[in-house]
Amino acid sequence: MIKIMKQIKPALVCLVGMTILCGVFYTAIVTGIAQLIFPWQANGSMITVRFADGTQKEYGSELIAQEFLGSEYLIGRPLGTSNLSPVSAEQSELVQTRIDWWHSFDPDNTAEIPMDLVTASASGVDPHISPAAADYQVGRISQARGMKESEVRNIIQTYTKGRFLVFIGEPAVNVLKVNLALDGLL
Repeated sequence: MIKIMKQIKPALVCLVGMTILCGVFYTAIVTGIAQLIFPWQANGSMITVRFADGTQKEYGSELIAQEFLGSEYLIGRPLGTSNLSPVSAEQSELVQTRIDWWHSFDPDNTAEIPMDLVTASASGVDPHISPAAADYQVGRISQARGMKESEVRNIIQTYTKGRFLVFIGEPAVNVLKVNLALDGLL
């Protein structure tokens, strides 16, 4: 019994010590540095609107998708992830179901549906869509809101970010920001 305790004691001391070191001190240091250097990002990149009366409201994170399904809104990628192969029958059925939904949702739109509107992102919560996916929806949004298509396109262009360092990635439209701007909140 004493021999076992001699072996267990150093393991328990190491466990407690590493838990305090890694679980408390390291976490506190990294969180503190993040709050000092990147406070907006460390706090969730929340989009906050301040009103004339001094009140403010948070509408969501710039980095996490939110579901919009009204005809007056820009609709993002489908939420939720999938580990399905891009060439599997299940994935094809899922994409076809989404294509059918778009055709029933916006029957007047005969343009080809951009793929990012019928396929989920890797994270399942991508807040961006391609400029083509945004442009696909301009007619429906302008009709539902009684706006000119050029006004809707200008708002979309305002919240479209270009490629990182000019050549990395693709241009992307932030769905939440566009919808807040369409509602007159940004």
